[in-house]
Amino acid sequence: MSEIYRIALLPGDGIGPEVTNAARAVLEATGIHIEWVECRAGADEAARGGDTLPDSVLDVIRSADAALKGPVGTPIGKGFQSVNVRLRRALDLYASLRPVKSLAGVATRFADVDLVIVRENTEGLYAGIEHVVVPGVVESLKVVTERACTRIAEFAFAHARKHRRHKVTAAHKASVMALADGLFLNCAQQVARRYPDIDYEERIIDDLSMNLVLDPASFDVILLENLYGDILSDLAAGLVGGLGVVPGANFGDGVAVYEAVHGSAPDIAGRGVANPTALILSGALMLDGLGEEKAAAVVRAAVERVLERGEVRTRDLGGHASTDEYVAALCAEIAG
Repeated sequence: MSEIYRIALLPGDGIGPEVTNAARAVLEATGIHIEWVECRAGADEAARGGDTLPDSVLDVIRSADAALKGPVGTPIGKGFQSVNVRLRRALDLYASLRPVKSLAGVATRFADVDLVIVRENTEGLYAGIEHVVVPGVVESLKVVTERACTRIAEFAFAHARKHRRHKVTAAHKASVMALADGLFLNCAQQVARRYPDIDYEERIIDDLSMNLVLDPASFDVILLENLYGDILSDLAAGLVGGLGVVPGANFGDGVAVYEAVHGSAPDIAGRGVANPTALILSGALMLDGLGEEKAAAVVRAAVERVLERGEVRTRDLGGHASTDEYVAALCAEIAG
């Protein structure tokens, strides 16, 4: 009997339960044996009188082989901190990985996009250290440490080598923030010296942004600090069809959370029309992380073939299929 993987499953809010059920069905269709441990977190959990991220959920994720997370909401204006931010901090998920690849059958301006965004997840302006200096004046601190910069650079170069990618581009604004972004670059340069087989370049963030939309094929792995990475990862997703078709993952030491990077879309929740492609591809990314590369390739190939034929698509991709109809087509493709 093949190995049984214990996976923490966070359905999330809004369309979350629909897309997680879809991803679960597609992953199980590959024949991989998974023990799903369902965990509740997010706005719906808070509405039931609980915490948006209970400690018990963190314990399950820590003990599992991996976690698969649907989109979660955070109650606005009620004193709750972002669930995603809490999750990253509690588990020290320092590396955000966003593969961005063109899909056959999804019409976009470019047909040859194949790049990876690597984002530092724990510090920078997103550390959220801010205070009121005097009424009408707020100060936010951009915290940058050698430790965090070095480990995210190491993650980017190691990923490039493992996946046979050839170049890492570090984004910065050292022309203005000479110390903060200068430290980020210095750490990246030191790591780059240990990877002579990987080309290394540096781009000012505004120049990189312009060239990303002019010639995305010129990029391979893009290494960014937290704020730049948050913005550029969504921009890059727009090059291949949007957040509904790109996978995402967050990594710490010995822990990994694979997730849909889009929102919970409460306006269409329960209508059976949600597009689960992003979470399905995140599930394929999870299979890669578990060492099940063949099964991951089967999932990606099924998505590509179904979308390329164009007969079964969800509404956001120009079709009329329900979530269930799309999932059934993918499972039939996997079954052969």
